[in-house]
Amino acid sequence: MRLPKHIGIIPDGNRRWATNHGLTKDKGYDSGLNPGLILFKLCKNIGIKELTYYGFTTDNTKRPSIQRKAFTNSCVKAVEMISNQDASLLVVGNTNSKMFPKELLPYTEHRTVFGKGDIKVNFLVNYGWEWDLGNLPQDNNMNRKTIVDYLKSNDISRIDLIIRWGGRRRLSGFLPVQSVYSDFYVIDDYWPDFKPEHLHNALKWYNNQDITLGG
Repeated sequence: MRLPKHIGIIPDGNRRWATNHGLTKDKGYDSGLNPGLILFKLCKNIGIKELTYYGFTTDNTKRPSIQRKAFTNSCVKAVEMISNQDASLLVVGNTNSKMFPKELLPYTEHRTVFGKGDIKVNFLVNYGWEWDLGNLPQDNNMNRKTIVDYLKSNDISRIDLIIRWGGRRRLSGFLPVQSVYSDFYVIDDYWPDFKPEHLHNALKWYNNQDITLGG
């Protein structure tokens, strides 16, 4: 099977999952923590080289404060969980905003290697595509290689496969430059209902795609 080197994860549906289980929307985020760890271990064992998780966006911070605190705390817990694994971790997001959790600042300046650092893991926390592209010079002569150098997410490689849970068929601003040639696989189940077969089915689907990168 031809495996993607880099998989992007959009773990959507936490609030809808909570509502369906008779809970308030803020209770759905912590229910997505174990699925994230299970997915990490599966990808590591399979041989995936890089994973990027969509934590929360600058637009998400417009939600009610109780939800904002919940998904922020869940991101901090997720990083703590990854710190106990063999991973090379980088957190990417707008650290100048008061919405960025201070606990994650040490992981934003460079990659932190835990254990053997077998797999690169990127967390997008308080991420916004406009913020990411904010350093681009107004120069019509720039090529794509030059653009990558100006990205605030420049240490994140091109994404081969993006998997989104929750049934929504949109990228929601997910790394617009790195995802330009990504294959996009949608799972209708909500993220807290993650099953290993979700990943396996996505990889089987990816294996059957015609990857040309525009060529």
